[in-house]
Amino acid sequence: MRLLAWGSIALTGLLVAGTLTGYTLYRSLSDGIETEDVNTALGDKRPPNSTGALNVLLVGSDTREGDNLKYGKYMLNAGKRTDTMILMHISPDRDKATLISFPRDSVVQIPSCPGPNSSALPPRVEMINAAYNEGGITCTIRTLESLTGVRIDHFVEIDFTGFKNIVDALGGIRVCLKQPVNDRKAKLELKAGWHNLKGEAALGYVRLRGYGDGSDIQRIKRQQVFLSQVVKKATSSDLITDPGQLWAFIKAATESVKMNPELANNPDTLVQIAQSARKLTSNGVQFITVPWGPHPDDDNRVIWKQPAANQLFAAIKSDIEVKPSPKPTPTSGEKSTAPAKPVIKPAQIKVQVLNGTTVQGRAKEVADALAAQGFKVVEVGNARTSGVDVPKTQVLYGKKAANGADYASPIAAKLLSKVSPQAGKIKPVQVEPYTPAAATPGSGSTATASPATGAGAGDGGAPVVQLIVGADWEGVKAPIKIPDDLKGSVVNAKTDPCQ
Repeated sequence: MRLLAWGSIALTGLLVAGTLTGYTLYRSLSDGIETEDVNTALGDKRPPNSTGALNVLLVGSDTREGDNLKYGKYMLNAGKRTDTMILMHISPDRDKATLISFPRDSVVQIPSCPGPNSSALPPRVEMINAAYNEGGITCTIRTLESLTGVRIDHFVEIDFTGFKNIVDALGGIRVCLKQPVNDRKAKLELKAGWHNLKGEAALGYVRLRGYGDGSDIQRIKRQQVFLSQVVKKATSSDLITDPGQLWAFIKAATESVKMNPELANNPDTLVQIAQSARKLTSNGVQFITVPWGPHPDDDNRVIWKQPAANQLFAAIKSDIEVKPSPKPTPTSGEKSTAPAKPVIKPAQIKVQVLNGTTVQGRAKEVADALAAQGFKVVEVGNARTSGVDVPKTQVLYGKKAANGADYASPIAAKLLSKVSPQAGKIKPVQVEPYTPAAATPGSGSTATASPATGAGAGDGGAPVVQLIVGADWEGVKAPIKIPDDLKGSVVNAKTDPCQ
């Protein structure tokens, strides 16, 4: 009898609400938002977010308290679980959103978390939804941050009743079924074809298991298609131009969710999110399930497939806003006679990547990320002279290198951590030629690239810039890109709505 509820519906409502109603109306409804403070319990040791993107955790609670008791009185004292767990990533320029679903049957490493009554829950390997059942939203956030390396800025939680209220306020959501449904557990009986679902029928659809192959993964895809229809309707002109429907939708959204106070009580943040709805169309929203595979010891459980899962998380972590470079403005009344410096392209920049940490393979990992950005990586190696990590990441160029700073600056600009290029290179402990795992189109690096011969190599032409990866390493910036082998599982507005 486990059911699913969808927090992203409520968040979509807030996006549209803030755009169209302004601060006064928002404050008149904000008292209906329940809040929970998680920052104190999470502490300071969390992943950074220096890209300007916004990451919101959306969870559906299956509590049986209050109006939800009718969905299973025998589960009244069973605590709360979340069968719906989605990380919503809104791009820095607020024109795209990627929503990652985490299967409830995922077996993962759950870190130590604050427990009930000031207790501490020990680290353990368990199904991911146990983090919510045992440690609430705080443990859920800590678990996902530790697994993905992505900073979660806010959370939104919704229960069954809230789900129905929001769908009804939208006037229902159209779904398409390839085959008829008659499922007692979901209390859903529908013919094949199109249906406009409201209330209990909509809730039955998202909880449906006895359909298709009966798997949780297939159910997640149906729910993602359902949500793509929600986004399409919530951003449609029909809702925007109907004051009565819009008001009902906003009211249902604000009364049906729980969120962190930094989001609920900060109209500036909500308006910032909301204004993205002006650019965020249904075509700019994509859903994807974290790459998964069968658990080797349990057919009813799944594990996350590597390296595909970490590649997806890296794309989320390094998503940056792509802005054109500003044109230099001449001083009033003066005309510059100096010729403009030519733009140095990544393919013209040679890089030597040195690992200054104890993390094995870090230099190759960073080299691959830079090569994917088009830089010509010529060597990888080691910069540590002892067993201690180099504390700070550095970008160095030769003191005698002509225009060394001009070649080093584009590399520094691609790093998530703030690094200023410095003159004066170091002597590596060990280096070897960089060989990419596979040629990257347009990367400017090849497996047969001529290796540099030490810290000063290449100064006769384009200088070789050293990137020394320190203990403060955060990553390489990059516009978000779904790995090629995952594109087939992406759900968006173009996905066949009939499931």
